[in-house]
Amino acid sequence: MAGLTTHVLDTSIGRPASGVEIELHRLGADGVRTLIKRAKTNADGRTDAPLLAAAEARAGTYELSFHVGAYFRSRGAPTSEPPFLDVVPIRFALADPGAHYHVPLAATPWSYSTYRGS
Repeated sequence: MAGLTTHVLDTSIGRPASGVEIELHRLGADGVRTLIKRAKTNADGRTDAPLLAAAEARAGTYELSFHVGAYFRSRGAPTSEPPFLDVVPIRFALADPGAHYHVPLAATPWSYSTYRGS
């Protein structure tokens, strides 16, 4: 399965993060960001469909923006105001558009991590 998928885990409670708004941008050679898709995570912390289907995948630089500040506020998590983490951007490249890329986010109100998953 080629394309791009993601999921979000709320590691402060050890559960998937439901309702996190995600934006996917493609970056042009000039650095200009073009919005490709907006999605929200479902009860499993995943989007209902891939962010990029196999036919849409192109080599290049992309950025995922995860709106974790609004998510943590909505569930009443203790955080600062303004939140320490509001929108978490992850910039990455698709080198092989025929491959599957999975870019998950594990987050708390105070930290995050990511990796290239499978």
